[in-house]
Amino acid sequence: MFKKTLLIILMIFTVSNPCRAWVYPEHRDIMLLAIQKLDSAHRAQLDRIWAMARKGFENRLDESVADVAQGEKPAFIDYAAWPAIGGDHSTSAGNMVYNILQTNWILQVADVAARLKTGIAESTTRSEREGELRNSDLRLLKVDPEYVSRAGSNNVHFMLARPDVNTSAVDYFDTCFREGSALNLIGTYMWYHTSAMLKAGRLATETLTPEQRSSLALSLLADEAFGLHFLEDGFAAGHVAGTWGNAALRKGTHDYYDENGLEVTTWQGDRLVLTGDAYMRPQDADKASLTVLLSLIQLLDAAAGKTGPFLINDQPGMVSPDTFNIARANVMPPRTVDPFLEDMFDAILVTTPVPGLATGLGEFPRFRSELGPFIGIAPAARISVMAGGFSPDQQTAGVLPGLEVALHIGLGMDGVLNESGDGLVFLDLGWRLDGPSSIKIMHEKDYKYFGSILSAVPSRQAFYGRLRLPFYLIPGDILIVGPILYFAAPKTFNKMVATAGQGGVIPWQSGLITPIGRFQFILGREVGVCFYGSLQGPDAFLVPDDRGSSGLWSLISMRSTQLDFPFLEYRPVRTFSKRQSASFLLQLSVGVDIPGKITMIDPADIEPVKLKPIWSLGIRLGFDWRFYYAKRKS
Repeated sequence: MFKKTLLIILMIFTVSNPCRAWVYPEHRDIMLLAIQKLDSAHRAQLDRIWAMARKGFENRLDESVADVAQGEKPAFIDYAAWPAIGGDHSTSAGNMVYNILQTNWILQVADVAARLKTGIAESTTRSEREGELRNSDLRLLKVDPEYVSRAGSNNVHFMLARPDVNTSAVDYFDTCFREGSALNLIGTYMWYHTSAMLKAGRLATETLTPEQRSSLALSLLADEAFGLHFLEDGFAAGHVAGTWGNAALRKGTHDYYDENGLEVTTWQGDRLVLTGDAYMRPQDADKASLTVLLSLIQLLDAAAGKTGPFLINDQPGMVSPDTFNIARANVMPPRTVDPFLEDMFDAILVTTPVPGLATGLGEFPRFRSELGPFIGIAPAARISVMAGGFSPDQQTAGVLPGLEVALHIGLGMDGVLNESGDGLVFLDLGWRLDGPSSIKIMHEKDYKYFGSILSAVPSRQAFYGRLRLPFYLIPGDILIVGPILYFAAPKTFNKMVATAGQGGVIPWQSGLITPIGRFQFILGREVGVCFYGSLQGPDAFLVPDDRGSSGLWSLISMRSTQLDFPFLEYRPVRTFSKRQSASFLLQLSVGVDIPGKITMIDPADIEPVKLKPIWSLGIRLGFDWRFYYAKRKS
């Protein structure tokens, strides 16, 4: 069982940890603003190209290139939505076009996005906003099962860090696009904008059939929109600041700055404050849309024959969207770009924010998400309300106090999509000490000085363990079917783990974020076990028994096993750190103490007494301290 559990933990850790820059409606709003800012001549040009691209797909593509009235349950997809679909809901321009034109779920994604936009607009507190994100992510997992895993393990949605303060804009852009550089948002935008510009040049200069012109128009719009997703990402605070370190540091830094904002300077000297990921303000959208506008104008001018000719074209004769797959690559592939195009691109990229320095002196302060392997200590105090004692004659309720301390080993997977998620996996091994129960076997005043031995449950010690593991439908299902799905159907496995981390297929176990902290139903997600009598030998009990010579009670020894099933958990609002996390938690649980083999001590010559399990309702106040293992440098 331990080997199986370890295998599943390692498998869960391989699931990607996507960090969005903007949510779908924010991406669409940026593009919508950019299209609205086009002058009349460029807007007319875009409408003509859109009309060509729609031929044969009128049942899916909106008549308007930017439908400002589009709301919930849209029947069509407009061009303003394409950058939102690119990157997060597709892996290449070719894959994006297929998803838009050939799948039914993409309309459901657009509906989820519209509902999220309304929910965010109506949210007045942070907890309400997190609730809307939680509901939206759960809906997206249902309609787009690959939503979590599509981003892969690379940094395509992030900016590269600057190596030093003297790096010029041109040198930085060249580095981003250079063969072998880590995949990044600037390089990916340049790749797809290049493809779009080359196709636009062909549309303007070559003699083509109407069918070829229609296909070429669709393809150049797809390449541009897919690239614009990443250009827009460059204006999200977390994607400017959250570039460095391991996955936990990237995500923690990303989440912190997206919410709290980051002051930046663009390469051309403009100063601004950025936010990101469901925290976009009107000024954020306006600034990003101005840069998107420059890119669209370049494309439309090329399609009108006002730019070029381009001397270097590595796509001769192509009329289909680019297929460079951002989920399969970790570095920028080789490509030769016309120097004239490079100069044009620089005019766009100088309006983007300057990223921070690489890890080291002068780096941005960084923060850690609850992600990755950890070791820690988990002390707790608890008090339980017992439904009587072990003897059938002991029916009076009472209370039982206890203390416990354990070595805390696990894997943090909290909040992969949002703060409502919980992929936490851990194993606690430790010691527990219980005080005597308030239930007494003798109630006369003369017996009060006899102490614990006259309690229905005397003071005891136990070897203590606790296991936490998310589940998809029923507790333990990932342990059972996970190894099979991991090798036989990895996409299904990713969906299963992602859904489990968001509260399961019936998402009643997703966290509820409130102004005072996080509440979560966790029944079946966590179990504690105590082996009483395992440390210093069986525990001694006095139990009511009229069969002995005394006619009052018998002395017995016994080991018992208590199972503890928490069903409700509260944690205060989380804070960010680098390597450690510490928080209090409060749990309500139901437990059962099951008696084991009974040995009669006095009298020793009669049959063992008949005992029953003790059911209890407990409150546990714990302290969760974790030290995360992580290398300092990425």
